[in-house]
Amino acid sequence: DPAIERWNRMREDAYKHFRFTPRTTWVTMCGFVFVPGAIYYLASKTHLKWSWAGKRKGEGLVQA
Repeated sequence: DPAIERWNRMREDAYKHFRFTPRTTWVTMCGFVFVPGAIYYLASKTHLKWSWAGKRKGEGLVQA
């Protein structure tokens, strides 16, 4: 089928025609800056807040 072959060729050569546009810049920033930054922020805010080691029944997980 010529349409499938044309689609496959387009997919294989996509990197040759790539340009940074405002949309691709925004997607890149979200993927490589904002998402890891949000994960780091949440991890640093909750670090050492919970203690799962040696808890007994009825004891809370939040460190005082």
